Amino acid sequence: QVQLVESGGGLVQPGGSLRLSCAASGFTFEHYAIAWFRQVPGKEREGVSCISSSDSSTSYGDSVKGRFTISRDNAKNTAYLQMNSLKSEDTAVYYCATARIGGLCYISDVNEYDYWGQGTQVTVSS
Repeated sequence: QVQLVESGGGLVQPGGSLRLSCAASGFTFEHYAIAWFRQVPGKEREGVSCISSSDSSTSYGDSVKGRFTISRDNAKNTAYLQMNSLKSEDTAVYYCATARIGGLCYISDVNEYDYWGQGTQVTVSS
């Protein structure tokens, strides 16, 4: 069955960096778009970034543009989210998600994504 497992979360000081990983299994990874979302208690899940299956084109939320970079390694069935210049407002549970989306991917609608990981906590605090 489809499985997504996030890792790499933790506690980091403001201005620091973390790299999240999303290890995938149970489907043909290269044919699927991968997205990262995040959620804090009491708020809706927010789209962070996505990377397409076809040409690895990317999309980012306005709040993370220029600081976060999404990538994928199809040989390892793994996607990554490199997070730099972290701010306290980046604190959240981060989820990776996947769907067989052709062409460009989008992060405006969580319902576009069929499968989700269990999430990894990122806390940015001094």
